[in-house]
Amino acid sequence: MTAAENVCYTLINVPSDSEPPSEVSLKADLEKGEIKARTEALKKDHTIKKLLLVFWEIVPKTTPDGKLLQEMILVCDAYRKDLQHPNEFIRGSTLRFLCKLKESELLEPLMPAIRACLEHRHSYVRRNAVLAIYTIYRNFEHLIPDAPELIHDFLVNEKDASCKRNAFMMLIHADQDRALDYLSTCIDQVHTFGDILQLVIVELIYKVCHANPSERARFIRCIYNLLQSSSPAVKYEAAGTLVTLSSAPTAIKAAAQCYIDLIIKESDNNVKLIVLDRLIELKEQPTHERVLQDLVMDILRVLTTPDLEVRKKTLQLALDLVSSRNVEELVIVLKKEVIKTNNVTEHEDTDKYRQLLVRTLHSCSVRFPDMAANVIPVLMEFLSDTNEAAAADVLEFVREAIQRFDNLRPLIIEKMLEVFHAIKTVKIYRGALWILGEYCSTKEDIQNVMTEVRRSLGEIPIVENEIKKETGEVKPEDEVSVAPAQKLVTEMGTYVTQSALSSSRPSKKEEDRPPLRGFLMDGDFYVAASLATTLTKVALRYVDIVQDKKKQNSFVAEAMLIMVTVLHLGKSSLPKKPITDDDVDRISLCLKVLSECSPLMNDIFNKECRRSLSHMLTVRLEEEKLSQKKESEKRNVTVQADDPITFMQLTAKNEMNSKEDQFELSLLAAMGSAQRKEAADPLASKLNKVTQLTGFSDPVYAEAYVHVNQYDIVLDVLVVNQTSDTLQNCTLELATLGDLKLVEKPSPLTLAPHDFANIKANVKVASTENGIIFGNIVYDVSGAASDRNCVVLSDIHIDIMDYIQPASCTDAEFRQMWAEFEWENKVTVNTNITDLNEYLQHILKSTNMKCLTPEKALSGFCGFMAANLYARSIFGEDALANVSIEKPIHLGPEASVNGHIRIRAKSQGMALSLGDKINLSQKKTNV
Repeated sequence: MTAAENVCYTLINVPSDSEPPSEVSLKADLEKGEIKARTEALKKDHTIKKLLLVFWEIVPKTTPDGKLLQEMILVCDAYRKDLQHPNEFIRGSTLRFLCKLKESELLEPLMPAIRACLEHRHSYVRRNAVLAIYTIYRNFEHLIPDAPELIHDFLVNEKDASCKRNAFMMLIHADQDRALDYLSTCIDQVHTFGDILQLVIVELIYKVCHANPSERARFIRCIYNLLQSSSPAVKYEAAGTLVTLSSAPTAIKAAAQCYIDLIIKESDNNVKLIVLDRLIELKEQPTHERVLQDLVMDILRVLTTPDLEVRKKTLQLALDLVSSRNVEELVIVLKKEVIKTNNVTEHEDTDKYRQLLVRTLHSCSVRFPDMAANVIPVLMEFLSDTNEAAAADVLEFVREAIQRFDNLRPLIIEKMLEVFHAIKTVKIYRGALWILGEYCSTKEDIQNVMTEVRRSLGEIPIVENEIKKETGEVKPEDEVSVAPAQKLVTEMGTYVTQSALSSSRPSKKEEDRPPLRGFLMDGDFYVAASLATTLTKVALRYVDIVQDKKKQNSFVAEAMLIMVTVLHLGKSSLPKKPITDDDVDRISLCLKVLSECSPLMNDIFNKECRRSLSHMLTVRLEEEKLSQKKESEKRNVTVQADDPITFMQLTAKNEMNSKEDQFELSLLAAMGSAQRKEAADPLASKLNKVTQLTGFSDPVYAEAYVHVNQYDIVLDVLVVNQTSDTLQNCTLELATLGDLKLVEKPSPLTLAPHDFANIKANVKVASTENGIIFGNIVYDVSGAASDRNCVVLSDIHIDIMDYIQPASCTDAEFRQMWAEFEWENKVTVNTNITDLNEYLQHILKSTNMKCLTPEKALSGFCGFMAANLYARSIFGEDALANVSIEKPIHLGPEASVNGHIRIRAKSQGMALSLGDKINLSQKKTNV
């Protein structure tokens, strides 16, 4: 280490406006000063003592040849005096300092004083004395060989919780048998101990039972008792330990119940999410899943938490655990929750929570059709919700239910007609119109649909009525009372009118319009095209049902009148936007169909539409079943018929190493590498990540193994001295580009001729984008008078793929994100791949993205392909991509795929990095 890089131990800090405190002035303040002056003097004294200890810790204590400095004899005497000081703070802080001392010659004369501190009246001194004895025993066992026995005796007589915890911790690591002896003597009193000691006891029990399974029966009751601890941390650790020690249903149930209580009682949402993850891990085991199914109602208590992420995970867990035994209770709870969301004051997450509940009830009804009759009436009320997303989910559910469950059709039609007039958004109105037109099959239902349509359209002809209102010939109040708001059909097939809106008192001109007329006046004529289709369907069906020609003609004429008046309105200047040509064509087609009433058109309108919906729902159900099957195949552990059976009682101690260590797994999870699956050959996968940094002919050869954890990167750099000289102060100097930050500077080292060494460097990662690490190695040649030598390293490129994981989302969520995300990167396809499907699979593999477009939609060959891809980074950033590619057939069968890939993301870095990755990996390389 050069002089410039030595640790600085000189403190220069003398304020210009005050004198530095001297021993004489401090003594005078303490003996004769006022109380305030004495307090200040004590503070200064302690501050000086702290600085002195820091100074002693870092100051060189040996000569260059490794011998202890003569002055250290005096320093050692100062240590001894401090260990016998009457002030407990000075004693305790000195004992803490001794934990960091690495010179046994200095520690040896202090051992009697350290032992004496174990009997000090103050717990602060005693607990630091235990730590000092532990570190000295660990580093220099010969100085205090009887430390375990000494600490065991101390532990038996000690009353303070922190002192007992430190003493017990030392015995666990220094002499586990003595720790077990102590635990055996007080195992029935464990529940009375402090939480810090209980945590250490849980750790000991786990380690002992992991190493020696025969001890499980001895300690399992103790773990059960600790589940009732008042400390959440102890309960969490005890539950985790209990699950690893026993797979009995009672143990799993007790642990799961403990987790649920923790989630409900803890206020921190991060804690709730962590514990929920543990419950989800329990569910992954098929044997544990059956136990958790009995606790579904307890799990649903977590829904009282206002956090949306917690509720989302809870509902998903409950849905995974639901069975025919508990589905009824689950539906009752969810119905109550849905009703609650309607009563609470609007919160930003209330709408999203309502959507989650609707989707969960939808899934329950699909899996358990008997529940649909209970769910539908409650959910139908939300069709009139102002939140379009929640209403759209309800509508999708209703559409699927009315198609699948024939017995529920009358109930759904009845409820739909009840809420129809209250629907506020045009998208939901269109969907409701379609459902009514498609599934109303009785004469009464068809008449009711026509009544509701007339009610929501107001008086016709619309244009004449609106002009009269504009000129003041018809007052809004009169219009409401006179308008044929309700339409009734008599036995003769003629209509009589009855007002249903006379009680309302409109305040504005816009508000007095019926809903459908309001949509049309706003220029939304897409709903008019939907209305025309609905009227055509019900009219054709009415003609089939009713044999009376007069009634048939009357009904068809009424439907055609409505379509014509809407067309007339669209062509006039009254709406905010004129009708589009597409909508004119659609309404005109419907008029022509009704005027001709041909059997072919009847078949298309009333049979083919429903057949298409049925086919779509069947395909979707098959896809869901396929994905569930894949998930279950991943989850289930397949056991071969000839696999050996392991008996725990017959397992030797040395064979227990094969079992997973919970603490190791926790550490790996914290480092972000627990879920990362290596290749079949771990060595091969490690070699793939080695980057050569210098050439073979350079005086110093270097290569780096890049290990990517969740939020940081560890560079393990191998440095080889290829010269015959000793290289001193060999330092790895690194710098970063992008959202990367070097945590600490690697320390310099000395390399003997042809020697090698490993240098580790940590780099923190802040976001998902490509980063570059670059730098050089500098060194001095021993005995040479020249300047420092430098070897420039190759750049290390950090791959974005280490942070991107495939994810799923619904089509609606994809479209919403596509509209919201402002950064777009358009990549032109430039590849040598000739098959469309092969190119798509190549892109999916290269980018870690998931294809949201169903396989059935991508099957077959038609010369072009469009697919949506989605992924999410570990930082929670979403990445969307739309692949639009074609195969130019006119250029021959060997023509390459061409087209574009559009990437959208919230951040610029994500969009650019993903585009670069696709550009680099587009072409297929022949291995």
